[in-house]
Amino acid sequence: MNVTRRQFFRVCAAGLGGSSIAMMGFSPTAALAEVRTFKLARATETRNTCPYCSVSCGLLIYSTGDKSKNSQAEIIHIEGDPDNPVNRGSLCPKGAGLRDMVQSPNRLKWPEVREAGSTEWKKISWNEAIDRITKHMKADRDANFMTQNKDGVTVNRWPTTGFLASSAACNEAGYLSVKVLRSLGMTTLDTQARI
Repeated sequence: MNVTRRQFFRVCAAGLGGSSIAMMGFSPTAALAEVRTFKLARATETRNTCPYCSVSCGLLIYSTGDKSKNSQAEIIHIEGDPDNPVNRGSLCPKGAGLRDMVQSPNRLKWPEVREAGSTEWKKISWNEAIDRITKHMKADRDANFMTQNKDGVTVNRWPTTGFLASSAACNEAGYLSVKVLRSLGMTTLDTQARI
């Protein structure tokens, strides 16, 4: 777009004139936001932490649904918590799209297992999932635990299994996870923040 010198001065003069008139009190009246119904006015506000990375940004989650009538709550909006000292209300692109992740029809809400030789996933209970994981860990540890290395030095390690911890967990949970896993001899520990 080519702007001549004369057009540039006209635009500048119009802008200066308009802002001067507004400063003298001839501006239009302020729009009243109270007149319309704000979509979050009747929503329940819940504070939470973003599950994606180790930054642990604060969230405000707004949901509708009457708790006294035991109706199903539905999340209608998620935004950054301005009172949180970590993020001060801002969110990264993943955190800003958190509502889509929570309400995704592809989101898993229960443990699933695919048996050997099968092509189908089947839903199992949390107790069954924990029992299965425990049995697999025990079998692998019994088969692959090393008490000594090739030089005869006592090492007591379990090199064939690793653990990926949640980076959004608190310090206490991380400390306990590391202590339990190291006591089992596990040497490969990491957190999702590095992935």
